[in-house]
Amino acid sequence: MWPQSTFFMALPHVGPIMGWLFAQQHMPTWYATLKKPPWWPSNKLFLIVWTAIYSTMGYASYLVWKELGGGFARPLVLPLGLYATQLILNWIILLLFFGAHNLGLALCHLFLLYGLVLGMALSWQSISGLAVLLLLPYLAWLTLTTSLAYRLWMDNSSSEPQPLPNL
Repeated sequence: MWPQSTFFMALPHVGPIMGWLFAQQHMPTWYATLKKPPWWPSNKLFLIVWTAIYSTMGYASYLVWKELGGGFARPLVLPLGLYATQLILNWIILLLFFGAHNLGLALCHLFLLYGLVLGMALSWQSISGLAVLLLLPYLAWLTLTTSLAYRLWMDNSSSEPQPLPNL
């Protein structure tokens, strides 16, 4: 089953790789000008932690898939549907943050993502306890990134995009 587990572990990295390619053009300009709290992690730490989290969540999804019989059976729809939805939401945050430069929307998006990951963990609880345990670092990191996003939003509110005037 190693080809399947490898696929499940690699899949979560697709969005961040695409996002990173997009974000590279914004890193030295807009991102560098943001006021960040003193406890802001280094860019290298962000890369290391997200890489580990994406691999771990991918393996957790593989455990759920395998425990429910693999394939595309009906019992997989809810647990892996929640997984796919939170994964896509996770990938969109990079676009909101680096593309739209909308810190408030990115923060709201993180709250939604956090709730979705909690719901996913609850739906996985009866399927694979190990898969749920593997999500705990993800939830912890989302807690930190949400607090960072909140601080960015509060400390850089003047850098928010201005709303379009009503015509």
